[in-house]
Amino acid sequence: MRELDGEQMMVRVFLGEDDRWQGQFLHVALVERLRKEGIAGATVFRGVCGYGARSIVHSTHLLNLSEDLPLVVEVVDTPEHIERMLPIIDAMVTEGLVTVEKVRVIKYSAGPAPTPRT
Repeated sequence: MRELDGEQMMVRVFLGEDDRWQGQFLHVALVERLRKEGIAGATVFRGVCGYGARSIVHSTHLLNLSEDLPLVVEVVDTPEHIERMLPIIDAMVTEGLVTVEKVRVIKYSAGPAPTPRT
C-alpha cells in the first residue's frame, strides 16, 4: 500500500446519476478507471437535491421524484497522480463540473486485512 500524508490534491467531479460513458454509468466507469490507474481511492456521494449549469433541480422530493440525482466523485492523491488523471477525467466527463483543490491528509490507512469467510 502506498503512503499518503501531508499536502495532497483532491478532485471533485459533479455529475448526474444517469450520466453514461460507453454504455456504463459514468460514476462506475470513472471509479473503475481511477482504480485501474492506481489512484489511492475514490468515493461516490449521492445528493438528495441539486442543480447544475442548466438550472434543472433534481430532487428526491416525493412530488417531483428525479431519477437523475446529483453525484459527486471525490478523489484524493498526490499532485502527480491527479495531474496525470485530469486528461482522462476531462475526456470521460462531457457534462458536469470538475474541481481541484489542495487538501491536507491526516491519515490514510487500509486497516487490518479482512478475515476469510469459511
